Amino acid sequence: MDLILTVARKELREMVRDRRFRWCSGVCLVLLFAALVTGIVHQRRYAAERDLAERLDRQTWVEQGEKDPHTAAHYGVYATRPSSPLAFADRGVDAYAGQAVWLEAHTQNLAHDRPAEDRTALQRFGELTAAAVLQLLLPLLIVFLAADALVGERERGTLRQLASLGVPPGRLALGKALGVALALALVLVPAAVLGGAALLLVRGDAAPSDLAARMALMMLAYVLYLSAFVAVTLAVSARAPSSRTALVVLLAFWIGNGLMLPRVFADLSERIEPTPSASAFWVPVREQLATGLGSHNPNDPEVLKFKAQVLAKYGVERVEDLPVNFAGLKLQAGEEHGNQVLDREFGRLWGAYERQAHLQLLGSIAAPLLAVRSASMGLAGTDVHHHVHFATAAEEHRRDLQRFLNADLARNRDPSYMAGRGLWEQAPVFAYSAPGLADVARRQLLPFAVLAAWLLVAVAAAARSASQMKVV
Repeated sequence: MDLILTVARKELREMVRDRRFRWCSGVCLVLLFAALVTGIVHQRRYAAERDLAERLDRQTWVEQGEKDPHTAAHYGVYATRPSSPLAFADRGVDAYAGQAVWLEAHTQNLAHDRPAEDRTALQRFGELTAAAVLQLLLPLLIVFLAADALVGERERGTLRQLASLGVPPGRLALGKALGVALALALVLVPAAVLGGAALLLVRGDAAPSDLAARMALMMLAYVLYLSAFVAVTLAVSARAPSSRTALVVLLAFWIGNGLMLPRVFADLSERIEPTPSASAFWVPVREQLATGLGSHNPNDPEVLKFKAQVLAKYGVERVEDLPVNFAGLKLQAGEEHGNQVLDREFGRLWGAYERQAHLQLLGSIAAPLLAVRSASMGLAGTDVHHHVHFATAAEEHRRDLQRFLNADLARNRDPSYMAGRGLWEQAPVFAYSAPGLADVARRQLLPFAVLAAWLLVAVAAAARSASQMKVV
């Protein structure tokens, strides 16, 4: 153990003295700090804008004036997605998934107001987030730090001296790995402290224990990812015939892992599990919604059947003799019919998105970035699963609101009936609760398993390569 610590201290001391390390680590640290500060500002601004939008939307709804409840149902309200506190570190798909859903009668709308639509051409290359720095820049720093960690010793002739002193190659490699890890800690520890402080500023109403657990799991995912990168780097360094070759091979691995393979697997998942365009999706949905009880044709067979059932239930022969407003009952029946159509069609769409995410996760066997990205977005609450969860909750609220309005219409038989502020104030208010920690952690078991497997295989490869490394 003393030998390993000695090698680690020596490695750390040389790195700290190296001007290249100071510059590269300084740049990474500055970028991490800038990303975290930018994330905090973005989070707080979004929370303030969302609170204002919710208040204005509620005020507009309550002050809409007197009107028929079904007209109010078409007037609609908005459900605005709250941003997860940990989104300051990883924004995931938030920029592409939409921020608000318009809830109206008869149909389920997709979320709109996507920040990505307002981006400049330069911003389309990516956002500066803490996740981007950890996933792309720190692995690059590891490559530059450790590419010649073992092969460089042989090129300088010091490996022969160490071997003559009886230094086992495995312990040498472990000491090198520990030295690199300590050097990375000089960047990661200050960033983690700032991240913890940032979480206190943006946590909102979230439970501190839940957020702390999510952040701890997110940090664990990045530790596994970066440790695997260190092990891969040492394995290549031990095998390569020269430092230049090691650097070229590792840069190729970094490019494939961070730039090429994620795009390749994203395109493959789209080909294997294609999703329809917006126009192609809505054509069959609207056709189905306009049939049966959703039809405006009073002579539609399904409408006539429903009418006969209502008359039989109340023991009358004419709609005019009903003790309730038939229009309200028919509208709610149309909503129930539409709900079945929407559940089926949107279920297929959400299922396709989930399967695409699973297919991309399979690509993490070749590119560990896909696994850490999945875990990071999932724990931050910015992945596809969280978006679908919000969209489903918004749709449930829409149905509750339609049920409330149709029930009020059914209770009032007066053809000239108009509802007012009293009814609008009684309407249910949308309150969203994100998936709990247990559900999120369960869904991230596979990404963590892949990261752990990458680390174990990389460590085994590094140990074997070091043991077989030629002294000269």
